[in-house]
Amino acid sequence: MGRLFGTDGARGVANTELTCELAMQIGRAAAVVLLKADGKRPKVLIGKDTRASGDMLEAALTAGLCSVGADVHLLGVVPTPAVAYLASFYEADAAVMISASHNPCEYNGIKIFNGEGFKLSDALEEQIEAIVLDHAGEIPNPVGGDVGRVFTCDRAVEDYVRHLLSSVDVELSGLHIAVDCANGAASKTAKKLFEALGVRCEFIGRDPDGVNINAGCGSTCLEPLVSYVKKHRLDGGVAFDGDADRCLAVDENGTVLDGDQMIAAMAYDLKKQGKLNGNTAVVTVMSNLGFFRCCENNGIDVASTKVGDRYVLEEMVKEDYMIGGEQSGHIILREYATTGDGQLSALQLLCMSRRLGWKLSRIGTLMERYPQVLVNVHADTAQKALYAADEEIKKLIADTDEALGRDGRVLVRPSGTEPVIRVMVEGREFDAINEAAVAVCNAIKAKIGG
Repeated sequence: MGRLFGTDGARGVANTELTCELAMQIGRAAAVVLLKADGKRPKVLIGKDTRASGDMLEAALTAGLCSVGADVHLLGVVPTPAVAYLASFYEADAAVMISASHNPCEYNGIKIFNGEGFKLSDALEEQIEAIVLDHAGEIPNPVGGDVGRVFTCDRAVEDYVRHLLSSVDVELSGLHIAVDCANGAASKTAKKLFEALGVRCEFIGRDPDGVNINAGCGSTCLEPLVSYVKKHRLDGGVAFDGDADRCLAVDENGTVLDGDQMIAAMAYDLKKQGKLNGNTAVVTVMSNLGFFRCCENNGIDVASTKVGDRYVLEEMVKEDYMIGGEQSGHIILREYATTGDGQLSALQLLCMSRRLGWKLSRIGTLMERYPQVLVNVHADTAQKALYAADEEIKKLIADTDEALGRDGRVLVRPSGTEPVIRVMVEGREFDAINEAAVAVCNAIKAKIGG
């Protein structure tokens, strides 16, 4: 994890941690990194979600980029995967998304993609960090007509929705579902998308006001979607997060389908179609043990990475795998996208349901979900370092993991985006894993002073 950029961009509380000054400096540094030897102006896209602070940070980023000679094209409110897709489609040199994803409205973030729609490499992020934090190198100050210009793009939503529609190869009309937009970026795209396919949709979380993003709705709060689907006896429902790069689903009975279950089912479907390159799905070490057992039972190999969809994607690109993602609902479908895309995942889930003739509830039974206990121990940077250096804690974790056997495990990791250490214990017996989680958390707190 870098000094500015975590596993998913630079994030913090807007206007105190992620200030306008810092956003402008990141813009200036990014423009320096993007400057070409031939003197051609870099073309940079900027998108944002619905947070009130988005306009403020957009203005600061734009100023920073233009001050070094980059042209900025404003996409307005669009999902993160739209920014990634349009970077390539519009032949930009880079694209920036202003969002803190699933976090509350007071947070915001800056995520940078290259011209092919992939997140910036660690090396390029380190160059930007060095310019911002260490004042490395010289930042040009063009004048007159050499400063960057600002353009407004009016077709971003339409071009992105058209791309998503091109991924659908079965008839979806007649389905009746609920769609939770998390009062975020999907509020601009979901209605156009699903109605173009003839899907009857009931929308919730589609009235953003700048502060209600992810507030009691979306993929981090599924109760409203579950209740709506059950009350109105719908075919199911899908929920996105604030920037719509995640998707979780609910079947017709109101049972949640998480990212692991969706990836397992999609990998199964891709294998049946002969499209599962390398016969492999890629997930992180946080994926449920049931996912690994499901893949074993269906003859599918699994590649496991560090937590973070960037690491999943790196493995997918390296080995030319077609599907990967995270339990949280980040699902990457490389045939169509270079990043997690919630709405694309929803479409492919519905397509699979129609193609196999299965209700969503049957898709959910493909994978047994093992009980999990996930506890967050608050820890600042110094406390995370204490945890990482403590050998007694490492031994306790290893001993606890061994005691749980093949059908259980312990995974402890500092978050790359939040001030917490995540403790996850899973296995077949809830009481046993809950007891193990409490013991590990108490030991960590005692060592780091939590």
